[in-house]
Amino acid sequence: MPSKLIPTDYREDAPVKNFLRDDTKFASSKIAFFQYLTVAIFLFLVSGFWQLQVQNPDYYLDRAARNRIRSQPIQAPRGKILDRDGRVIVDSHSSFSLSLARVNLKPEHLKSICEGLDIDYPDLVERLRRFDRTRARYESIIVKDELTAGEIAFVEAHRGQDTFPEMELIHAQRRLYPRGGLAAHVIGYTGEVSEQELNTTEFARFRQGDVIGKAGIERQHNDTLMGVDGQRRVIVDNVGRVRKVIDKKEASSGRSLTLTIDLDLQVVAELAMENRRGAVVAFDPRTGEVLAMVSRPAYDPNKFAGRIRSKDWMEIRNHPENPLLNRSIQAQLAPGSTFKPFIAMAALAAGVADPSVTFHCGGGASFYGRYFRCHSAKGHGSVDLHKGMIHSCDVYFYNLGNRLSIDKIAEWAELAGFGKRTGIDLPGEAEGIVPSTRWKVRNFRQKWYAGETISVAIGQGALTVTPLQMAHAVGGLIMGGVWHKPHLVRDPSHAGEPKRSDLDASHVARVLDGLYGVVNEGGTAARSRIPGIEFCGKTGTAQPVSRELQLSGKLGDKAKDNAWFFGFAPKQDPEIVVVALYEAGEHGPEAAPIVRDVIKAYFDKKARTAPPPVMAAIPMREEVAQGAQ
Repeated sequence: MPSKLIPTDYREDAPVKNFLRDDTKFASSKIAFFQYLTVAIFLFLVSGFWQLQVQNPDYYLDRAARNRIRSQPIQAPRGKILDRDGRVIVDSHSSFSLSLARVNLKPEHLKSICEGLDIDYPDLVERLRRFDRTRARYESIIVKDELTAGEIAFVEAHRGQDTFPEMELIHAQRRLYPRGGLAAHVIGYTGEVSEQELNTTEFARFRQGDVIGKAGIERQHNDTLMGVDGQRRVIVDNVGRVRKVIDKKEASSGRSLTLTIDLDLQVVAELAMENRRGAVVAFDPRTGEVLAMVSRPAYDPNKFAGRIRSKDWMEIRNHPENPLLNRSIQAQLAPGSTFKPFIAMAALAAGVADPSVTFHCGGGASFYGRYFRCHSAKGHGSVDLHKGMIHSCDVYFYNLGNRLSIDKIAEWAELAGFGKRTGIDLPGEAEGIVPSTRWKVRNFRQKWYAGETISVAIGQGALTVTPLQMAHAVGGLIMGGVWHKPHLVRDPSHAGEPKRSDLDASHVARVLDGLYGVVNEGGTAARSRIPGIEFCGKTGTAQPVSRELQLSGKLGDKAKDNAWFFGFAPKQDPEIVVVALYEAGEHGPEAAPIVRDVIKAYFDKKARTAPPPVMAAIPMREEVAQGAQ
């Protein structure tokens, strides 16, 4: 009889059936889950194929092609820069550069690449950041130029799929400049266009990474010198090796430029300025051609030819003597006594003095309650125009300036070309300053005092000029009032029309006589005489700061007087003008030998290259002629 504690519907197989029922439910839920998961994955794949094959087929086809097809730039060589005789000053040569394919770039590789190739890591990171903002991801980026044999070997050994697949070797053209900074400020240099330059109208058509002319002739004539880059498309394998060239567009090289520079004179001028700070300009007054242009200290343009390292750039930029400054066209300094010939011309033209008028020099003179010294403490005695020019008597020119007004001096200075750019085909030319009553009111809201004119009369005070301005001004004066525009490209279209003025020939002759005497009649540059050459010139000594600062010694060499000298030859029909600025040279005669060496080199070369004289036929006597028959 069954116990009352056991349910009436209890059977011995009931637990088994309950267990099987629960297990079936669990299995069914799992099967349903996997079915739903399978359907979801299928729908995901279908949508992906739909997007790939139907919705955006061109986009993904292009992406796939880029993984195996790469475009490699072929850099166009820039045009050569030649001197006036056709000798090469600047050329381009073949080299290898390293580029990084940013589609394969792995940030963790960068430090190892930098260590292996001596690249500044912070510079590289910053460069990549700039390119990410301005260039498509698939475009490669050049990170180092002029790879050595060891660096090329490093790239070849490490650019596999398992190491650094982002590295690529690019065949490139690199600029090759003269060593030692020869003509550096004339030629300039090339470099990668900066973000600031890309925002200007001049360089708006370029892109980040393009190499352009950054200074000098390279910048001024960038469009002429630049070529047109080519391109080749290649198929690469999974480790980045080129398997096939699909097509290739050759690069077109830039056009060459022939300069007016004479390398022989340039080298002589460079040597004459060695270990000195200043500038030299050699100028043909008949045409406006610049024969030599030197600025010292200089820099090595080869450091800029690729992508200059940050430490090299900081070293050049922070150099205390500013080697980037082209002193020939940018140094704005008081000209000292080299300005006196223009004061003499102004005084003769204005009729305030004539060649016979004399002034007494006792070592100085007082004007408007102030004593102005002459450079000769003993004085020069009675001085007329000729003697005043030969011995550069300050007192004589103080008196001329006192009789002239500052505006009359300014009128003549501006006629000669001071106070404005000459228009030479170089960027960054400075204007200088020609003071006048209007200039002082406009800049200082003050009136001009007559006592200030005394200093301007000897090339001091607010007057500042550049060496090129001085060469240009002297050239027009000695040509009788014809000022040709200075230019560096040997092309008539760059010369332009000269500026002309009707100068009194007798006044010009008086001034030229004085300039001849400076060198040849015991004047201030008597030691620089050149036998057989009518070498004329004028010395100049100019204070850069007040006497108090000079005596204090706080500024060192920068407080010393600057030495100027301009010279030309021959006296009649001059062929060459040379101006030298020797900063901290202390005395004008110290600059005279620099000019003498350049002018002597000019005439020595002219004698060497002159064609041999044609011997005239000597008529024979009749009887000799008959005998010869």
